[in-house]
Amino acid sequence: MPAPHDPDRFVRVRGAREHNLRAVDVDVPRDALVVFTGVSGSGKSSLAFGTIYAEAQRRYFESVAPYARRLIQQVGAPKVGEITGLPPAVSLEQRRSSPGSRSSVGTVTTLSNSLRMLFSRAGDYPAGAERLDSDAFSPNTAAGACPECHGLGRVHGTSEELLVPDPGLSIREGAIAAWPGAWQGKNLRDVLDALGYDVDRPWRELAREDREWILFTDEQPVVTVHPVREAGRIQRPYQGTYTSARRHVLHTFADSKSQALRARAERFLTSAPCPVCGGSRLRAEALAVTFGGRTIAELAALPVAALAEVLAGAARALAGAAEGETARVLTADLAARIATVTELGLGYLSLDRATPTLSAGELQRLRLATQLRSGLFGVVYVLDEPSAGLHPADTEALLVVLDRLKAAGNSVFVVEHHLGVMRHADWLVDVGPRAGEHGGRVLHSGPPGGLREVRESATRRFLFDGAAAPVRVVREPSGWLEVGPVTRHNLRALKARLPLGALTAVTGVSGSGKSTLVAELSEEMPGVGRLVTVDQRPIGRTPRSNLATYTGLFDVVRKLFTGTEEARARGYRAGRFSFNVAGGRCETCQGEGFVSVELLFLPSTYTPCPDCGGARYQPETLEVRYRGRNIAEVLDLTVEAAAEFFAGSPTAVRSLRALLDVGLGYLRLGQPATELSGGEAQRIKLAAELQRVRRGHTLYVLDEPTTGLHPADVEVLMRQLHGLVDAGHTVVVVEHDMDVVAGADWVVDLGPGGGDAGGRVVAAGTPAEVAGAAGSRTAPYLAAVLGR
Repeated sequence: MPAPHDPDRFVRVRGAREHNLRAVDVDVPRDALVVFTGVSGSGKSSLAFGTIYAEAQRRYFESVAPYARRLIQQVGAPKVGEITGLPPAVSLEQRRSSPGSRSSVGTVTTLSNSLRMLFSRAGDYPAGAERLDSDAFSPNTAAGACPECHGLGRVHGTSEELLVPDPGLSIREGAIAAWPGAWQGKNLRDVLDALGYDVDRPWRELAREDREWILFTDEQPVVTVHPVREAGRIQRPYQGTYTSARRHVLHTFADSKSQALRARAERFLTSAPCPVCGGSRLRAEALAVTFGGRTIAELAALPVAALAEVLAGAARALAGAAEGETARVLTADLAARIATVTELGLGYLSLDRATPTLSAGELQRLRLATQLRSGLFGVVYVLDEPSAGLHPADTEALLVVLDRLKAAGNSVFVVEHHLGVMRHADWLVDVGPRAGEHGGRVLHSGPPGGLREVRESATRRFLFDGAAAPVRVVREPSGWLEVGPVTRHNLRALKARLPLGALTAVTGVSGSGKSTLVAELSEEMPGVGRLVTVDQRPIGRTPRSNLATYTGLFDVVRKLFTGTEEARARGYRAGRFSFNVAGGRCETCQGEGFVSVELLFLPSTYTPCPDCGGARYQPETLEVRYRGRNIAEVLDLTVEAAAEFFAGSPTAVRSLRALLDVGLGYLRLGQPATELSGGEAQRIKLAAELQRVRRGHTLYVLDEPTTGLHPADVEVLMRQLHGLVDAGHTVVVVEHDMDVVAGADWVVDLGPGGGDAGGRVVAAGTPAEVAGAAGSRTAPYLAAVLGR
């Protein structure tokens, strides 16, 4: 008879080959806090997420009815021999998704559901009013949304002045600036012409009623258009539909998936709080109900820490009242849920804060707060850098939360670069020794102390050597940048001074106003010259965008192929070697390299293209070789290998050298943008900037550039940033890494807390001066690094 409990408390992985993993065998304990570490690109995420979590998901899906699997976003089966002792898994990744405008802190944490239930069951209703369902308090339902703004809180409109900035032009000359360009704009002009409107008279000379109809009508008449004949082109009559300028702009802004098109449409729109609901997004019936004297919209706008105080006050007022039992139960549940959010350092967020305005770290911690309340046990939580975007003070609170997850009977597997989290771990899995093809091996799997003996580990030096920060001579500023007064978000008439020709670190707890402050920097400020903002947003949203296309290297490579004897003999131009245009690409997969396969009762899956085998090009294109390699083989080279291969091309070498300098030698030239982390995307942008020939002064602004970077990679990055300052430029970084802050010339510390408790300059000066500042939550952590 089997033992009631499994005596083997390990997850045992055998033969993991995902991405760059080299047939890895590793044993990881369950019911423990396990940290996976290693330099960026070493393979730690491939082991934790790509192998362990992916296999747990695959096993779960096998238990789901086949027809239901279609509804679930599946991860592929990992390349692994076998994994034993693996419980169910929950993944909390740093997903940089694009949640909709209706997604908010309240919906992510489900706190909104509890608040709506409180108002529905225990709210104060006007005399004679009917009790409302909880749905009636949601702006995302037909029952609750304000009918005027459809629950968005703002209404968008436009005007003739916005749509037609130059009334001296005729319609044919482009008077209606809001219309699209190219064929679509020509089509609208031709339709108007066919409808009998004069498209050649200056706009201001048209009758007012005609101008009104052209810009604002909701009618969509269909008319036969006879295009003007052009030499050498046969153009047949067609049925054209008219769309007014207002209708086109509103439709583009609401429905277009293209960020560029939406941004263009927004230029022609005005935005104002909804006149009916005042921006609250709800119907009047819902806003007539109060709790503790406030509407649900007013409570949702409070920081959750303040909301908890309001609820506590209401609970005290209800104490002893017989009819208040329901309210007491609901407020207690809501307060307990809020406590988890504030424990993770997010008490400054309000329930109505839109999800797209949150950082990836904030979003992950909100999901973590939800999991803490779920009461699950016996599962593996796989977390992706939960300390990302956290001030050292907040990281301590995070460790308490991770310990609670473990104490509840769960296994916590964390991919992490933060040294404090590593030291706190029960077990450390160090992957390396370097990135890409030079990594993919497990160097150490055991208690953290055992890593001290592993000489080839890049992590060991930072975890155990504890060398004091090198003494740097603080640079003398070449001038000063006066910022403010800034009144935005939680900043109230804030003023700050930043030195020019120096490296400034802006510090403070999460939500203190750091990003808001640096967002105010602009090229118009005296002394700036040129402004370059390097953020962690993706460099592209589709697999067609990659490292080579973003840096301009692909243009150089295509020219080199076009210059070969074979290409010249065949008459191939540069476009022949692009997988984005017809001609040289494989048309079966449209240059994607894979095709979608529809499966009955299962989600569609992707498989390498049957014609090109994933190469993305036609066989004829692949016959052209440059120094023995075809275009597909060149795109498969790592940056490091490509630097040797293109050694004879100075233009290519400049791009590749910049990528090597920021520590990205392990990435493949054709690696899709969708596979890159936020930190990698940021360093690619920095590399693209470094390869440019710079003239004059430039101000570089980086928001948390060390997020997602191993301490060894941070050293590489900081060498580049100090190099920019030494060349006469100015660098401003928003940063939580105290080693980076200690190496800055100037520090501006915001706080003292987050949200309404922040937004002030607590201290400003050299790192040594700020380390001694009273009232600064950064000071003790900075002092510890400076005094190591």
